[in-house]
Amino acid sequence: MTQTTLPVALIQHHDAGSFEDNLDATAKAVAAAAAVGARLVVLAELHTGPYFCQTEDLATFDRAETIPGPASERLAAIARENEVVLVGSLFERRAPGLYHNTAVVFETDGQQVGTYRKMHIPDDPGYYEKYYFTPGDTGFVPIDTSVGRLGVLVCWDQWYPEAARIMALSGAEVLIYPTAIGWDPQDTPEEQSRQREAWITVQRGHAVANNLPVIACNRVGHEPDPSGHSPGATFWGHSFVAGPQGEFLAQASQDQPEILTASLDRGRTEAVRRQWPFLRDRRIDAYAPILKRYIDPD
Repeated sequence: MTQTTLPVALIQHHDAGSFEDNLDATAKAVAAAAAVGARLVVLAELHTGPYFCQTEDLATFDRAETIPGPASERLAAIARENEVVLVGSLFERRAPGLYHNTAVVFETDGQQVGTYRKMHIPDDPGYYEKYYFTPGDTGFVPIDTSVGRLGVLVCWDQWYPEAARIMALSGAEVLIYPTAIGWDPQDTPEEQSRQREAWITVQRGHAVANNLPVIACNRVGHEPDPSGHSPGATFWGHSFVAGPQGEFLAQASQDQPEILTASLDRGRTEAVRRQWPFLRDRRIDAYAPILKRYIDPD
């Protein structure tokens, strides 16, 4: 019989310094999460090293690896050893000169059951991802696992309601966002607060609009700019789990790596959709303009 609840864990990540140290830290954290009952574990974006997109550097492409490759094989072993479904995030070398920001999902036996290549790619000060990553071509397709159908997206995707909606319409049972987001240390406290609250609010909105739980797993801590041209980035943590009405089920701290746990009620989406039938009332006959880049006034 299917369990009525799904115990989940988010590993709020701080860069440990090296590829090996980061994966060792991941292994310990996943084992600790499994020990308290987690069946689904989500890791932060690009968790095998520093957030390298603060600068544009050709040598950084050497960090990328194929899938399967050393990092994915280690993550597969971690999933298998702890009998959890594991969502990781890797810098993928797909072909010479072709790289992606890719989420990978592993089953409890360590089998890779799906990938998602980040579709929306930012290019902002401190987040020069267009230099490194080709936009994904996997589409917004949920990944079937033993714990349910996972709508896996990545970081910048979390600002786009279209991505969340398509995942929901495709049968996703939970939306999952591995993330690396923070603020410029030079921003005022007021601006930092506005940015963080906007990030939380938009994802809670995806939960409400689609009647789905949302898992957002962020990095945490300060990482210097390798070029020395900026004060670096301070990742604001606050990883969280929201229920299908946007309610907080768990929320992590702003400044500490931690293992955040929560329990998802598998029946809540059905119950909430009966009460708030957003999918029933969609006017699909009137939405064609959403496919335009912009609707000019004239």
